[in-house]
Amino acid sequence: MTHTFYLKEPKSNNETLILFSCYFKHEGKKFVYSTGEKIKPTHWSFTENRPKLKGTVKDINATTIKNQLDRYSDAFLNVESECKKMNEDFTSKALKNAFDQNFKKSSSKKDLFFDAFDEFMDEKKKRKEWKPSTIKRYQNIRNHFEEFEIKRKYKLTFSTINDTFFTEFTDYCYTTSDHSTNTFARNMGLIKTFLYWAFKKNYTYNNSFKDFKNPERVATEEIALTMDQLQSIFEHDTKSKSLEKVKDIFVFQCLTGLRYGELFLLNKNNIINGTIYLREEKDVTKVIREIPLFELSEYILKKYDYELPLISNQKQNKYLKDIFESAGFTNIVEYTRTKNKEKKTLKKSFNNRISTHTARRTFITLLKKKGVADKTIMSMSGHRDLKTFNTYYKVDNIARKDAVELAFGNMELPKLKKA
Repeated sequence: MTHTFYLKEPKSNNETLILFSCYFKHEGKKFVYSTGEKIKPTHWSFTENRPKLKGTVKDINATTIKNQLDRYSDAFLNVESECKKMNEDFTSKALKNAFDQNFKKSSSKKDLFFDAFDEFMDEKKKRKEWKPSTIKRYQNIRNHFEEFEIKRKYKLTFSTINDTFFTEFTDYCYTTSDHSTNTFARNMGLIKTFLYWAFKKNYTYNNSFKDFKNPERVATEEIALTMDQLQSIFEHDTKSKSLEKVKDIFVFQCLTGLRYGELFLLNKNNIINGTIYLREEKDVTKVIREIPLFELSEYILKKYDYELPLISNQKQNKYLKDIFESAGFTNIVEYTRTKNKEKKTLKKSFNNRISTHTARRTFITLLKKKGVADKTIMSMSGHRDLKTFNTYYKVDNIARKDAVELAFGNMELPKLKKA
């Protein structure tokens, strides 16, 4: 039995549906099935009944559309072959059932892209594969998609995820959303994870996303406190009990290297003989981390009876900036911001560059300055990747001066020669 494809409205000036057709002689019935694909008649070869693949007058997605039509042809031949093997009649109903099963998720339904995205998120949450921070990141990506559609007037469907999308979305992220290289690279990695899932689930046959090239991540220029600065903050009178709690928690992070989210896991049960025993929050397959306490860090825990007065990370960051401002850390500092190949030098006050993650960088930097081995620090910080770990170590001018003095400090000035 033969089959073909034809246009629903061959004389239209706009895009029209591509229909699959064959004739079941024993049923006296013409079988027609919408492929869900659309194309302009000027981009269609009426002699081959396929999209034009050569010449200047062709659809930008011609190859992708052609591949989808080939899938219909393959499915048709497979059903016909299976019916012969099973000695069953090859009927229009059998073909329709096969097409529905294979292609019902590849229709042109208006919100299919977002429906698939929601199903993807729901599946991952039900399988407990994501931690809360990952769920939040994917929700943010969904919000970016919706805003991208509006701002760039670019309708998101699986067939429009192509090179044009990547160009427009890249520009949107860097210019409209003001994302850095690292933020863009991370988000594109998450987006490609979703698209691989959709491809595997037969939501799409379009695998153009595999060619999307992410920029390499760059080392961030964030602040880490010196020992004197940490001491100054600890001794600073905040004039407020609520801000004192924020300050104490920040100092405790500096002394333990814990992420802010990991503080919620602390209790008397995982502190044994002056050591914190903590299961890695991000990866439960990691071994339990052991982080020794000492007089000051233990003092802060006991002050709050081992239940740190935690607030949201967002509020903690806001109050930290206020504390550093009141402590006089308002000097202007320069830092660079990278957007792919573009690098800008920006200025901001010291206090406005402080966040909860500053404490984790401070912990690592201070230990490195004291000559503690990387392996020892990483066993406490939970890092397994040395490259990532090294981005937390902030080399300042004091460290550079100490290094030069250590190497060359014993050299004597040459004696002056007589003229």
